[in-house]
Amino acid sequence: MKGNRLAFRQVSIGILIVALIVSFFQLMPVNATKAQAAVSSKMIVGYWHNFDNGSGFIKLRDVSPKFDVINVSFAEPTSGVTNGTIGFTPYNYTDADFKADVVYLQSQGKKVLISIGGANGQVQLPSTTARDNFVNSVTAIIEKYGFDGLDVDFEGHSLYLNAGDSDFKNPTTPVIVNLISALKTINNHFGTDNFYLTMAPETFFVQLGYSFYGGSCISCDNRAGAYLPVIEATRDILDWVQVQNYNSGPIIGLDNQYHNMGSADFHVAMADMLLAGFPVAGKSNQFFNALRADQVLLGLPANANAGGGFTSVAEVQKALDALIKGIQLPSYQMRSSTNGFSDFRGVMTWSINWDKYNNFEFSPIATGHISML
Repeated sequence: MKGNRLAFRQVSIGILIVALIVSFFQLMPVNATKAQAAVSSKMIVGYWHNFDNGSGFIKLRDVSPKFDVINVSFAEPTSGVTNGTIGFTPYNYTDADFKADVVYLQSQGKKVLISIGGANGQVQLPSTTARDNFVNSVTAIIEKYGFDGLDVDFEGHSLYLNAGDSDFKNPTTPVIVNLISALKTINNHFGTDNFYLTMAPETFFVQLGYSFYGGSCISCDNRAGAYLPVIEATRDILDWVQVQNYNSGPIIGLDNQYHNMGSADFHVAMADMLLAGFPVAGKSNQFFNALRADQVLLGLPANANAGGGFTSVAEVQKALDALIKGIQLPSYQMRSSTNGFSDFRGVMTWSINWDKYNNFEFSPIATGHISML
């Protein structure tokens, strides 16, 4: 996934998709409050590698100014998957220089979050001890480096549902219950007005929950829909969800048809599920209510090598036109709104480092081929 540290692979022209979007995002004002930003701003979120996978190292202060939010990735477990203790050491940095660069970005009006997990950093909190270790270590990391918030990027087998845990509004599986408790505790510690909480789940853990829910189905993967109880329990403090619309199998949308990644249909159908809500596992008495439009971003791979599900410029434009302007697709009609959402939050991409490798080829370009207005 995003954290897969493979050797360098040639970057394709597809990275221009994000380039075409960026110039149309309005940068968040430096003095804007969090509440104002949640309603009025559109943003682009990028992940910054705290490692070198062949795309090259980049100092935080050299990140393209077109990114509004920089997710430092990743903080990872230090003592095994189930201990809960999370560690973070800046790659190719002294602590002092890293802190200075975080402050520099913040002085430019950017938000710098620490992202936990990734493909190589699986985290499980099966006990209250693990929960407390998680809270204490994550809090210490945020305070030490001055991060603006926390991005939860739990992948793989970090989250799952025990058999019989069928009510996503009242979960009983320890790894779910303890994560919810931990996130609330961390958020309360820093205060909701100054702390950002975001999540980057895969479609398997969210939209697949419309068809299958891991705690209630027979012979299905017990991870199916496992993010839903976490999102549900934290929706009042959750700033945004950026589902990874890549590296995904076919997913059934609200039209009860399969949608394949890489198309406008897929992006619109996946976002529509979050904007309209849906019955979990098809059960009307287990309804996942809609998120606000400002809580939803599209997660796009920057190019064909960044993740499966690369989407052409034309298809991205169609998806954004449907979601923001209400220009409906002929093959998928949105259930959430026929007029679109002017406050749809924006776009997330993996990754900032590929931008740097290509000499900032995509982030500064203002071609006008894709419009968010």
